[in-house]
Amino acid sequence: MTAGAGTGRRRQDEVYRAGVYGRRPRVPTVHTALAAAARRKLTARALGYVAGGAGGESTVAADRAAFDRWQVVPRVLRDVSARDTSVELLGRRLPAPLLLGPVGALELVHREADLAVARAAADTGVPMVFSNQASVPMETTAAAMGDSPRWMQLYWSTSDDLVSSMLQRAEASGCEAVVVTLDTTMLGWRPRDLDLGHLPFALGKGIAQYTSDPVFRRLVEERAATAAPRDPQPRPTPAAVRALVGMARAWPGSLVENLRSPLPRAAVETFLAIYSRPSITWTDLAWLRAQTRLPLLLKGVLHPDDARRALDEGVDGLVVSTHGGRQVDRSIGALDALPDVVAAVDDRVPVLLDSGVRSGADLFVAVALGARACLLGRSYVYGLGLAGEEGVRQVVEDVVGEFDLTLGLTGHTAVDQLSPEVLRRV
Repeated sequence: MTAGAGTGRRRQDEVYRAGVYGRRPRVPTVHTALAAAARRKLTARALGYVAGGAGGESTVAADRAAFDRWQVVPRVLRDVSARDTSVELLGRRLPAPLLLGPVGALELVHREADLAVARAAADTGVPMVFSNQASVPMETTAAAMGDSPRWMQLYWSTSDDLVSSMLQRAEASGCEAVVVTLDTTMLGWRPRDLDLGHLPFALGKGIAQYTSDPVFRRLVEERAATAAPRDPQPRPTPAAVRALVGMARAWPGSLVENLRSPLPRAAVETFLAIYSRPSITWTDLAWLRAQTRLPLLLKGVLHPDDARRALDEGVDGLVVSTHGGRQVDRSIGALDALPDVVAAVDDRVPVLLDSGVRSGADLFVAVALGARACLLGRSYVYGLGLAGEEGVRQVVEDVVGEFDLTLGLTGHTAVDQLSPEVLRRV
């Protein structure tokens, strides 16, 4: 079922008709129950990586608390029988103001990982933002999507050649925009992962965009060729053996040959050395602009002065984001930052919101406050973990369906009718 106008009624009818035969939705239809079900099913490592936040996770809470400070004021006796949930974004008409945000290492939650998400996105017409830290190469996920819209996330590597290569591959894969993630120039302090001693990338997970890249493969071969002989290693543990096998699986080619080769381990070491560049500044954006014809959106903007500077540098859009609360503890909530960024931009480029969005009602509030669209994250990942492609598709349809019904039940028939006037701050 394609997401869009009338999705709410169609989704309700589908659920209630199936209920006559004793069938219930594969995954819970509200985020709190969805997250609880995921906690019961996912491994501790998977749950820690997906659900965890920076420090004491106050920013994760702040992202949600920001939504609780707004209430919708419905209007009545308006003809809302025909509704249009679509929006135009960067020249493309989308069925709803929603995208599937980039989430790395999805193989932790489901064996089909990004491929299952791609198929669900294509079925619903909702764009998918390919993760820079994907478990499946972008060419494979793009092929599964046909003509459906997709974007690419970029982590700015210390290797300019690798950045250029990633951008060229994104263009060739039919991506329509690049989301430059600026809030993760280094990993935040994430106690859930730290307490488990777990970094998926160190185990060869979530690095498929790299191991499939010709520039990265060249860098790995150079590193392996120049590596100094290793000191005698301690007796291997079962965990170390499993890690070695995981690295070998991540590198293209025969598992047996990879287990004998230095390349898989060199790939992980190369990734950890170059994946992100803390030294990037505003002056580097001109170089990035020259590498691609695709629109560039900066993700992680929370301050209006940064928004204004971004416009001066000629970017094509902004994403207000706290990285899901995973980078800076005690940060301002993304929705709290949104109005000031929207005001600074003054409708010159689209502003999107990421972080804290869990439902169609959240989507309604964010759009009313000026977001052109929102990126969904943890919710669809939980759906993936619980029911694979079908779980992702249901989560998307549930969020868009609730948005459609909220639009109509508050007296509106189109997204462009929403503004701060339809809300009250608590």
